[in-house]
Order: sequence, then structure tokens, then C-alpha cells
Amino acid sequence: MIQQQSYLDIADNTGAKQAMCMKILGGSTPRGKFVRKTAGVGDIIMCVVKKALPNGDVKDGQIVRCVIVRTKQVTKRPDGSYIRFDKNAAVVISKENDPVGSRIFGAVARELREKGFLKIVSLASEVV
Repeated sequence: MIQQQSYLDIADNTGAKQAMCMKILGGSTPRGKFVRKTAGVGDIIMCVVKKALPNGDVKDGQIVRCVIVRTKQVTKRPDGSYIRFDKNAAVVISKENDPVGSRIFGAVARELREKGFLKIVSLASEVV
């Protein structure tokens, strides 16, 4: 699960290499109780770019919208199976939920198809 201040790798060719989660969009917490919002595969978050290539589309310190494509935390599927990745990763998206980059590096989770990110699924080299 991704929460505020979590670092993620960026899995596309926008020029960003690493980002930090600033805000989790959507979701709610119980009234009157402090519960940290967490995000999983397919959730949209706001990130600030921490490391970027000098000639990329995205610069250091820029605030971007991202969708999570891989998490270290185990994700349970409806058929009873589990999936887990080595690192947390995200893809930079636009306001219309289309990827900003033209290539996606590494595998992505199948849950993205159910959440409506079909363009990301089609660009990915492998869907797990």
C-alpha cells in the first residue's frame, strides 16, 4: 500500500525516475478517527518528482498525477490468488487519465484493466 511520503519508481519514458506521493485522490476515512489513506494498484495519486532526466518532459520538483501499476504489498484477487512485485511503481498520467509517456517499462497488474486504464495496459510489455 502506498501512503503519503512513499517513494515510487516511474515506469514510463516521461523523464521522471523517482517520485514521492503527496496526496491520495479519492477514498475516505471514518468520521472522528485518524486513519491513514492508502492506495493500491490502479489508484490515482498526486506526486512530486524527486529525480528526473535533464532532457525529459517532466522536471525535478514538478507536481504530476500518477496511477500505481506495481506495489510491494500483496494484492489479493477475487479468484483467491495473490500478486506482489519487487518495487512500487507508477505511471504519469494526464487529467484525462491517458499516459503522458509513449512507453511503459516492466510488467503491470491486471487490475488496471478493470479500473479503466486500457491505454496503459496496451502499452505495457507484460500484464500479470
